[in-house]
Amino acid sequence: MVKIGDIEIGQGRPLALIAGPCVIESRELCFEVAETVQNITAKLGIPYLFKASFDKANRSSIHSARGPGLEEGLNILQAVKEKYALPLVSDIHEPGQAGPAAEVLDVLQIPAFLSRQTDLLVASAKTGKTVNVKKGQFLAPWDMKNAVDKLKEAGCQDILLTERGSSFGYNNLVVDFRSLAIMRDFAPVVFDATHSVQLPGGGGTCSSGQRQFVSGLSRAAAAFGIDALFLEVHPDPDKALCDGPNMVSLQELPELLRSIKELDSLVKG
Repeated sequence: MVKIGDIEIGQGRPLALIAGPCVIESRELCFEVAETVQNITAKLGIPYLFKASFDKANRSSIHSARGPGLEEGLNILQAVKEKYALPLVSDIHEPGQAGPAAEVLDVLQIPAFLSRQTDLLVASAKTGKTVNVKKGQFLAPWDMKNAVDKLKEAGCQDILLTERGSSFGYNNLVVDFRSLAIMRDFAPVVFDATHSVQLPGGGGTCSSGQRQFVSGLSRAAAAFGIDALFLEVHPDPDKALCDGPNMVSLQELPELLRSIKELDSLVKG
């Protein structure tokens, strides 16, 4: 079980939600999303962690929006924490980002393409923060034990593992739900429903996605018994600066979370 502030994840605890925009587009957008999702989850009794990336270093094109960068991005995330008292999650891409990020974030997230990077994992572990490692699209679920072992040997005990789909032919991902059970042997498991419907590079100079499948996959994962759900959400996904085709509209979020909550309660008794 992982404890992040007052939120407990794993060992049969009620499902938690990690959600926010793909990238920090502005302070105002982060405030809007944080407040809206906080209100929805409070009514449903779902523990909520706010997620937004200060940098999306892995983009299809050099011209793609990446976010405001480390310093400005952390300032905006700190403002979200102060205003809404929410735990914060964001990606880091280089070992040198771990220390500054840990001063603001509650969870350091390791992107899927970097899930084997030893120096990044070790630097994250040494901060003492919870670390969420996204399973590489190229890895089998049992390979994630190696990432967990690296973190533990570097001093980290609070670890989450996230399923986000595996490479399946050109510009496509597929989710093998067996991975949720396999990875739970190593750490509490998160299901990333929005990146699992991403079509990497499917837009030529950007990724595409199939957001119409997010709700179905989310419900299937909840029925399987996940510990947390990861969603990227936006007031208007079609105008989002990145990952819009696979993001969930804020307007659709209450009904989706209501059904997820019911399934989670049923599965966990």
